[in-house]
Amino acid sequence: MTDLRNQKRMAASVMVCGVTRVWIDPLHTDEVATAVTRADVAKLVKKGYIEKLQAIGVSRGRARAIAIQKKSGRRKGEGSRKGASGSKARSPRKTRWVQTIRPIRRVLRELREGGQISPHDYRIQYRKAKGGLYRSKNHLLSHLKTEGVLKQEAK
Repeated sequence: MTDLRNQKRMAASVMVCGVTRVWIDPLHTDEVATAVTRADVAKLVKKGYIEKLQAIGVSRGRARAIAIQKKSGRRKGEGSRKGASGSKARSPRKTRWVQTIRPIRRVLRELREGGQISPHDYRIQYRKAKGGLYRSKNHLLSHLKTEGVLKQEAK
């Protein structure tokens, strides 16, 4: 058997691919062996004696099938989950913070507009909320009542 390593290397260069993707027709190895220059190899490529194999990749078919199943609600059971539910693993810290702070700020705004807290107290409580003092709306309201900041509505 003839050594066609040099021809394979030149063919890879001519076809702009890797050496492993070069295919030489086993019926025409003698003609390929006579090719000495890149031009000779290019002619053999044109004739079809040397070809470029299709690139091998990882199929996305299975991944697409799984994605369709997940979209329809499957494959989401206890065994498929990674990370604790309450931690930052499955719900980012920022999302949790936004879900906490928005209602607190909304309540503070309503209390200020309703005249139940003064603008000065509003500003102080707003800063405390921003600092993460309050866990929830209820925590804020109970804190305001115990500190006596919240004015009781005249009945």
